[in-house]
Amino acid sequence: MELDVRHLRALCAIADTGSLHRAARQLGTSQPALTTQLRRIEHSLGGLLFARERTGCRPTPLGLTVLSRARPLLAGMDALVTEVRAAVNGVDGRPRLRIGSTASRAIPGWLRRLRERLPGTDTQLNVAVSANALLGLVAAGELDVAFVHQVEGCPLRMPDGLDVRVLVEREPQFISLAADHPAAADETVELADLAGDRWMVDPSVDGEWDGLRRVFAAAGVNPPVLHGDYLTAASLVASGEAVTPCQPTSRPRSDMAIRPLRGDPLAVRLLLAARTGAFEDTIHATVHAALEAAYWEAARMSAPYRAWLAEPHHGEDGRTLIPA
Repeated sequence: MELDVRHLRALCAIADTGSLHRAARQLGTSQPALTTQLRRIEHSLGGLLFARERTGCRPTPLGLTVLSRARPLLAGMDALVTEVRAAVNGVDGRPRLRIGSTASRAIPGWLRRLRERLPGTDTQLNVAVSANALLGLVAAGELDVAFVHQVEGCPLRMPDGLDVRVLVEREPQFISLAADHPAAADETVELADLAGDRWMVDPSVDGEWDGLRRVFAAAGVNPPVLHGDYLTAASLVASGEAVTPCQPTSRPRSDMAIRPLRGDPLAVRLLLAARTGAFEDTIHATVHAALEAAYWEAARMSAPYRAWLAEPHHGEDGRTLIPA
């Protein structure tokens, strides 16, 4: 068996995510298929590349050696593809803007403003669950900017060669629960009142599960946890089968309530990343301004977040109040 670029990408994905499950999701394949592929690669090379542990996968010394050679090869291949695509796409003279983002209610307003402020620009969007993967694409030149969130206490892996602008220093994460849940009767939810509920979290979102576990440990609670994507979570929440963290810009539905947690124990930092020096040009400055306006527009449209921001103490400690 001969290694190709696809195999090298698989090895790097496993190393970057630390998990066969998360790497499979990032690569768009199944975990069994990726496991089989890894075994074939290891058999071809004659040694184990990853130690399988209860908490995930860790590169062995042989794996670290292979990864140290694989990453420059992939970076070179990515640069080649980027240059060729730029040459092809530049034929018609249209400027191109490639943006990446983790899930956010600000995306529609962001795209609308970019269309209005940068007419004639070919704007491309890549939405992904992994902030680390998006940052890697910016560093490799495959994206121009990436809007990502960093879970408090779980730093992202920031590649060299990036500039980062902070959009919101500390955005509280709210809780989504069924409209008829007893705790929904209060404007603010006590974590202890949800200790008996099943919680759902997407472990493929960088830092999400680790951040939630840290909050549970600090509060001395240990509720049952389901792992899955947030689209599935919404259905389970509406039916009363689970509760889940959510962005404060999320909007309540007739069958679902959005509430802040008492003390705001769970939070994220919102970041916009680009290559070093990029924010000095007009286009990137426009991208940043358009995103900021779109975010606060989304905040104003969420009644629970608007109420939270209106509380006087939320203007302290460097927190940003919602613009008028």
